[in-house]
Amino acid sequence: MNTSASADASSPDADRNELERTLGLLPALAIGTGTMVGAGIFVFPGLAAGKAGPAAMLSFAIGAAIALLVALPTSELATAMPESGGGYFFVSRALGPLSGCMVGLGQWLGLVFASAFYLMGFGHYLSDLLSELGIDLPLSVAGLALGMALLLTGVSITGTENTGDLQNWIVGSLLAILGGFLGHGGLDVIGVLGEPRVPDTFFPYGTMPIFTTAALVFTSYLGFVQIATVAGEVKNPSQNLPRAMTGSVVLVGTLYVLTIFIGTSLLGSEQLAEMGETAVVNVGRRIAGTFGAAALLGGGLLATLSSANASILSASRSIYALSRDDLVPPQVERINRRYRTPHVALLLAGGPIVGLILFGRVEVLAEVASLLHLFMYGLICVALLVLRRSPPVGYQPTFRCPGYPVVPALGALASFGLVAFMNPLSIAIGGGILLATTGWYLYYARTVTISDITP
Repeated sequence: MNTSASADASSPDADRNELERTLGLLPALAIGTGTMVGAGIFVFPGLAAGKAGPAAMLSFAIGAAIALLVALPTSELATAMPESGGGYFFVSRALGPLSGCMVGLGQWLGLVFASAFYLMGFGHYLSDLLSELGIDLPLSVAGLALGMALLLTGVSITGTENTGDLQNWIVGSLLAILGGFLGHGGLDVIGVLGEPRVPDTFFPYGTMPIFTTAALVFTSYLGFVQIATVAGEVKNPSQNLPRAMTGSVVLVGTLYVLTIFIGTSLLGSEQLAEMGETAVVNVGRRIAGTFGAAALLGGGLLATLSSANASILSASRSIYALSRDDLVPPQVERINRRYRTPHVALLLAGGPIVGLILFGRVEVLAEVASLLHLFMYGLICVALLVLRRSPPVGYQPTFRCPGYPVVPALGALASFGLVAFMNPLSIAIGGGILLATTGWYLYYARTVTISDITP
C-alpha cells in the first residue's frame, strides 16, 4: 500500500506519466456537447411532453440553468487545477482524500454505467435504422453494443487526439442532422413550409410537473463536467475550459427547448407522449417521410455513439487520476509508450462496460450514474466555497465564478436536492456504491496524503 501521492511533478516517473495537451476548444466542446446531446434528445421529449405538456420546454430550460450553476464554479476550479480527473481532483484538493475517493470512484463507475446504457441505445438505433432501410442484420443489439465498446476503447488507446477527431466528426454530423430537423421543423411551425402551428395548451397539467420533469430530464446535462476530466490534455486551459463548459450547456439547452417546441407544435403533447422513446423519430417522419425518420434514426445512432465515446474517455481519466494520487494501485496510471495514453485506465473503463452490456438492465444503472454525478456536482460547488474561503498558496484561477458565493451555494443545493426526486431503488444502489467507496478508502488508502495544489 502506498502512503503518499505520486503526483510529484519533479520526479522522473511523473514526467513519464504526463499526458500531452492535444485537445483544442472544438474537441473539448465536442466532448461536453456530444455527451449531453446523447440519447437524451431522442428519448426524453416524448416522456417530458407526457408529464408537463409543451411546458416541458421550461423543464429543460430549468435543467440548463441548474447545470450553469455548476458549470461556472467548475470552470474556476478547472482553470486553477487543469489536471486530468475533473471533479475528483477538485474535491480531493479541497475536501480531502476520503471525499475525493468517493467522488473519483463514483465518477468512474457512473461513467461506466452510463456508457453501457449509451452503447445499448446505439445497438437499438443501428438495428432500427437498418430495419427502416430494409436491411436484415444477423447480429443482436447486445452484439452491436459489444463490438462498438471494443472499437471505441481501441480508438482511445491509440491516442487522445484520435478520440478528439472522432468526437468532432460524430458531433458535427449529429448537429448537422439536428440542424436540418430543427430548421425544417421550425419553418413548418411558423408557416413558411405549411400552415402555422402553435403548441396546444401550454400548462395542461399545471405548473408543478414542470419541476418534477426538470428532475427527470436533468440527466441530459451530465456531460459538461466530463470536459474537466480531460483538463490535463486541453490546450490553453485558462480560456478553453470555461468556454467549452458553459458553451456546451447553452448550446445543448437551446437544442432541447427547440426540440420540445417543434415536437409539441407539430404533433401535440398527447400524441408525442404516446410515441414515447421514438417520438423525435416520428416527428422526423411527419416532416420528411421515410427519409426524415431514417435521418433521425441516424442522428440517434450518432448521439449514443458520441455519448459513449466521451464517457469512456472521461471514465479512464477518472481512474487514472485516482492512481496518480495512490488511491488505487499504481499500475493504473501506466502510459502506453507508443500512443502516450493511459491504456490500463482505458481497459478499466472499457472492460466493465462489456460486462454490463452482457448483464443487461443498464437503464437502472444509467439512473444510478445520474445520482453519482449529482453527488459529485454538489461537492464541486462545496469545494469552491472552501477554496475561496481559505485559498491555498497554489490556488490561482484565471477565471472567477461570477456571483460568488450565491452561485456555488445554489448549485450545491440544487444538485443535492434533485436526488430526492429519484427512484428509491436508484437512491439505494447509489448510496451503497458511496458506502463501498468509503470502505475501499478505509481498507486501501486511509494513509494516503494528497499533494497540494501547485501553480
